[in-house]
Amino acid sequence: MKTIRRLIYGEVLTSIVFVAAGFLALFFFFDLVDELQYLGKSNGLPTGLPTASDIYQIRHALLYVGLLIPNHLYELLPISVLIGTIFVMARLAKSSEYTILRTSGLDPWRALRMLLSLGSIFVVASFLIGDYLAPLSERTAQLLKAKYRGTITVGQTGAWLREKQAYNTYVANVKTLSPANEMIGIQIFEFDNKGLVVSKMQAARGNFSKDDSWHLKGVTRVEFGGPTSSAKATNAAAQTAGVSSSVLDNFRWPTDLSQEMVSVALLKPERMGTIDLFNYIRHLDANGQTAQRYEIEFWKKVFYPLSCLVMVVLALPFAYLHFRSGGISGHVFMGVMTGISFFLLNNVFGYIGNLQNWQPWFAAAAPGLLYMTISLGAFGWLVLRR
Repeated sequence: MKTIRRLIYGEVLTSIVFVAAGFLALFFFFDLVDELQYLGKSNGLPTGLPTASDIYQIRHALLYVGLLIPNHLYELLPISVLIGTIFVMARLAKSSEYTILRTSGLDPWRALRMLLSLGSIFVVASFLIGDYLAPLSERTAQLLKAKYRGTITVGQTGAWLREKQAYNTYVANVKTLSPANEMIGIQIFEFDNKGLVVSKMQAARGNFSKDDSWHLKGVTRVEFGGPTSSAKATNAAAQTAGVSSSVLDNFRWPTDLSQEMVSVALLKPERMGTIDLFNYIRHLDANGQTAQRYEIEFWKKVFYPLSCLVMVVLALPFAYLHFRSGGISGHVFMGVMTGISFFLLNNVFGYIGNLQNWQPWFAAAAPGLLYMTISLGAFGWLVLRR
């Protein structure tokens, strides 16, 4: 049995590596073509005439596209597992090698356990890539992109974060994040326990501090409800009935909103690690914000690596089909379409679950459960019943 396991594992692993390499090469080419339009351009920041080091060059584009490879590998790994395993199983069936293996004692249940053991390797690999390597490379790619093409932002207004403190509630808006992790275009609104606006701060720039605070620069602070001690400062610009404003060069704002939370809000949730998503969901729940979208992405992070097991089960029945001359290409094409449909359905269910307010775990697990049902049905019909 060790010889059979070595034969199947070697063939399947080689096939999966070739399929994954082909997909990654294709995505690398598409990403590189998309980056060609930015060659020769600078970040556009007002720092004088751009030098050669400020211009986006082909080496920067190659590095940026290369940093996107781990994320593509994470997304394409289940499809590669399916196509590679189908190709090997179908080829073994066509050449009658699998028939010989069956007569040597490879019964369907033993073959299923063998493929599940192989699939568990890709489950672990998918988890490690999606939880550690892909988020790190994605963040590095975004910082590289921001260095030569501008700042990191999302939407038209940037990231919005909310925090409840001892007496008041704060809503912070960070428009962009610079390549040096400096916040640009900051607005902070303060509300009392009745929901009334207490103050508003605008800052040109801000940095994160290790003492759980933001250090803001170029601050304009407006307080509502009468003059306060801050409004009585020597740099106060104006005081009117019920409203006081002041201009400050520097201001320290105590907050638990960390650099990771701001980065998370400015990056796509599917690019985040499982622990970062979990911590951010806890922060949203603690501050009374909806976390449906992030909860779905969290459960997708949990269930997506397990889809590699679904793919190997779905590929096993192909070893029990009878192929005519040239028939293997059609079945491999069917495997490609099945993998693409799973990828599309996995994304669609996330959007539908968010719109229809489904349970996050169900929205994330439904595609995998559906394809697991199909794969077990095919296994029972083509393998056990026949």
